Amino acid sequence: MLKRYRVWLWTAVVFLLLTALIHALTLFIQPAPQNETERQLLSLMTSYKQDFGGGFQRSTKELVTALSACFSLVCLLGGLTLGFLTRAKAEVRILRGVVGVHILVFGICLAVMLAFTFLPPIVLTGLIFVSLVIAFLTMPRQEAESPVA
Repeated sequence: MLKRYRVWLWTAVVFLLLTALIHALTLFIQPAPQNETERQLLSLMTSYKQDFGGGFQRSTKELVTALSACFSLVCLLGGLTLGFLTRAKAEVRILRGVVGVHILVFGICLAVMLAFTFLPPIVLTGLIFVSLVIAFLTMPRQEAESPVA
């Protein structure tokens, strides 16, 4: 029963890597305008560049692309970190700390997704968060003391 948390950690790893992959794929999809208003909007998002000072002029599309890439990379980093520590059978004390940090980061991420995005990223981020919370709650508080020789 104490090993049940590893199943939830692997579940979180799968959701993290799946989210990273799906979100990275969206970087290569060009939205097609459905009407004249959307055509104008997409045109402005790609062609109009704001001056951000310091010689930086970026379009809204470039900013959105950067943020999307960062979300994919955060999910990839989270998945690879948890996968490595779980596979290496890291101490429960270390795993609890890392999972706690992941819960904080992906909990804030979920709140941002709920406020500003749409259903697929909300569901995927929610699945990550829930599996991390369940893993954390099913982890033993301390590892069993090993006998000293």
